[in-house]
Amino acid sequence: MVSPTAEHHVSAPLLRASWDTLTFVHWRVAPERVQALLPSGLEVDVYDGSAWVGLTPFVMGNMRPLGLPDLPGGLRVPGSRRLPRLADVSSTPETNLRTYVRGPDGRDGLWFLTIDAGSAALAAAIRAAVGAPYHRATMSVEHDGRAVTYVGSRRGSREGYRLEIEPGEAIVPSELDIWVTSRWRAYTRHLGRLLVTPVEHEPWPLRQAAVRSLDQNLTDSVGLPGLGEPALVHYSDGVRKVRLGRPAVVA
Repeated sequence: MVSPTAEHHVSAPLLRASWDTLTFVHWRVAPERVQALLPSGLEVDVYDGSAWVGLTPFVMGNMRPLGLPDLPGGLRVPGSRRLPRLADVSSTPETNLRTYVRGPDGRDGLWFLTIDAGSAALAAAIRAAVGAPYHRATMSVEHDGRAVTYVGSRRGSREGYRLEIEPGEAIVPSELDIWVTSRWRAYTRHLGRLLVTPVEHEPWPLRQAAVRSLDQNLTDSVGLPGLGEPALVHYSDGVRKVRLGRPAVVA
C-alpha cells in the first residue's frame, strides 16, 4: 500500500532540494497503453482498474549536494559581482510526465515518460548519471496571487505546454490522492540496466485545484494521444526537505 510518509530514510543524499509551487494533473489511461511504454522488468501499477499518467510542473529549488548548507536568497559567490547568486543557480523550473509502476520485487515507484528542465546543466547531468529522459526547455512559473501559470517549450522541437490553474482550499488526502502523489522511489533505464533511486521528503500538503486552461502535446509525443480532460488535479505549495539517494542496480 502506498504511504503518505517516506518508506525509508535517505541518510546520505546525493542531492537535497525543495519542490515548490507544484501541480499534479492526472489522466486515467488503459493499463495496456502504458505497459507498452515500459521497459522490461517494470509492470504498470493500477488503481481502480486504471493506469494513471501525471503531468507535474514545479520549481526545483535550493539544490545542493551532501555537505553544502541551505542557500539563502541574496547570497553571492565571494569576490565577484559578476557571478549569479547561488540561490538563483540552485533553482530551476521542471516538468515531468510520469506514470506509476512496480519493479521486479513488487515495490511501487515512478517511471518518467519525459522530463523538461530549465537548466541545461541539470538536464545533462541527470541524464548522464541515471538515464532519466531530461530535455532542456525554456520554462516559466508565474503566480499572480490567485492563479499559477506554467509554460514550457522544448528547445529544438515542437513539444511544449501551457497550464493555468487556480489553487483552492487545503484537503485531507483520500486514498487515491495519496496513491498518485506519494511515491518513494524512481526507476530509470541506463546503459542497459534498470536503476532505482530512493526519495525522501515530508508528506505532501495538498490543495484542491481547478484547471483554467491546458494546452500540451507532451502526452502525444510519448505515444499517448487523445487523453482528453484530466480526471484529477491537485496543487501543493511544496515540500522543503527532499533527499535523493544513490541509484542502485535493480537485481
